[in-house]
Amino acid sequence: MRTLIWILGAGVVFGVGLTVYSFAKTPATIAQAKANMVHGEELYAKNCAACHGADLGGGLAANLADDVWVNAKTASEITAMIKNGNDDLGMPGFGDQLSDSDIADVHIFIKSQAGRQKVTAATEAKSGSTLVETEVWIDGLDAPWALVFTSAHHALLTEKSSGEIFEVIDGKKAEMPVSGVPKVNSKGQGGLLDVAIDPDYAENGWIYISFSHQLENGKDLNMTKVVRAHIKQGRWIDEQTLFEAKLEHYLGTHHHYGSRITFDESGHMFFSVGERGKKDMAQDITRPNGKIHRLMRDGSVPKDNPFLENPKAYPSIFSYGHRNPQGLIYTDGRLWDTEHGPRGGDELNLIKAGANYGWPVISYGINYSGTVLTPYTHMEGMEQPVSQWTPSIAACGLDVVSGEMFKDWDGYLLAGALKFKELRLIALEDGQYVSEQILLKDKGRVRDVTTGPDGAIYVVLNDPGQILRLTPGSGYKGE
Repeated sequence: MRTLIWILGAGVVFGVGLTVYSFAKTPATIAQAKANMVHGEELYAKNCAACHGADLGGGLAANLADDVWVNAKTASEITAMIKNGNDDLGMPGFGDQLSDSDIADVHIFIKSQAGRQKVTAATEAKSGSTLVETEVWIDGLDAPWALVFTSAHHALLTEKSSGEIFEVIDGKKAEMPVSGVPKVNSKGQGGLLDVAIDPDYAENGWIYISFSHQLENGKDLNMTKVVRAHIKQGRWIDEQTLFEAKLEHYLGTHHHYGSRITFDESGHMFFSVGERGKKDMAQDITRPNGKIHRLMRDGSVPKDNPFLENPKAYPSIFSYGHRNPQGLIYTDGRLWDTEHGPRGGDELNLIKAGANYGWPVISYGINYSGTVLTPYTHMEGMEQPVSQWTPSIAACGLDVVSGEMFKDWDGYLLAGALKFKELRLIALEDGQYVSEQILLKDKGRVRDVTTGPDGAIYVVLNDPGQILRLTPGSGYKGE
C-alpha cells in the first residue's frame, strides 16, 4: 500500500494510518510526492469533481477545501470512505475502479488543497453577465435552504442544518428563530427544507414546510414529511400533518429528500420526494420516494389523482420515476420540475398526471464511478425531459419571473445550479423550451430562487450563506 505523502514547508510528512512521520526533503521524495499529487488530481477530476466540485468547494456533496471533516477524520477513515463509500450518504465506493495506491494519491491531492480560503462576500464574482446588478440582501446565514415572502416587508427563511425558521423584516433577519418548529434530522442532506405559504395566506395564514422526519423508535430511519401551521408572536402553532409516509417506508439513508412545495389555482398542493438513494423504488408506486405528490391544501386526497384505482399505491402520487427533484413550480397552468441526475443527466421536466419519468431505467447520466448506469435514454411509456444538462449543473431551486421589474422575461423560469454556482434564465414559449442563459455565476452555490413582491429576484446561496437581491443591470433591455 502506498504511503501518504504531504509536502510541508520544512520537510516531507508521511502518514500511515494514524501515525505521522517527518523526514527531511530529498529530490527523490519531493519528486515522488509531486508525481503522486498530480496523479491524484487527475483521478479526482475524473471521479470526484462531479459531486465535490472541480475546485473541491462542494456541489452535490460536501466542501473538501475547508478541511472540515464530518464523516471521516483520520487518514485511514478518509481512504476507507473513498474505497468503500457510504450508502447512507449517497457516496459510491471506488474500490472496484481505483487501486489502493490510486486512492492514496487522491487523498494526497485532497489534503494538499485543505484549508484553502472559503468563498466570502469579498470574493470577486466572475459573472460575465451585465443583465443584472447584485447586492447582498442578507449575510451570515447557516446553510439557508428556502425563502418565501409573505408580504412586501416580511419573509420566512429556513436553515437546513439548524432546523430553524427565521422571520425577515425589510431585509433584516430576526435574532431569534421561530419557536416550536418540528424536530428534524439534519444528517447528510436532511434537515429543515422548503417553506411555502398558502395562496390565500392573507386570509388564512397557513405556512407549509417540508423536512426530514426521524422515527422516534431509537432507529435512524427518516423520510420527507410535510406539515402546515401558523406563526403568531414568533411561535409555530396549530400544526397539521399533511403527508407522512407509512412507518415501514422510512429509510436509513440520508440523501435525496426532494422536498419542494408549490400550489396550483385549484386548491392543490404539489411536493417532491426524492428516491432516497434507493433508485429502483422510484418505479414502485407502492412506495412514496422518487415521486411528485399531489394533495389538497388540507392534506386530503384529490378525487382525480391518477393511481387511486390501485389499492396498494400511495394515493397522493401524481407522477413517478424521479431521482431527486429539488426544483418545483406551478405556473401558467403547467407544473415544472428540475431534478438531479447522477453524473450528467440533470433534467427540466414538464410534469403530467400519472406519467413515468424513467429513473433509473432511462437516463442521460452515468454512475459517479464512471461506469454505465443504463444503456437507455428513451423507452416507450417513459417521458423525455424538456431539456437535460450534461455535465450536471446540480439543479436546485426553481421559480418563475413575474412583475414589472423584469417584464421582458415575464413567464421565464429561473433555475439554480449548485455545482456550477449559477442562476440560469430559461426562455419558454407555449410550454416549450426555447433557450437559456446564465444570469449569475460564481457568487456561491445556488440553493433557492424566488421573485419577490417588488419584482426583484432573490437568490439563496450556500458557501457563502447569503441571500442576494438582483435588479436590472446595464445589459438588460427592458421596454
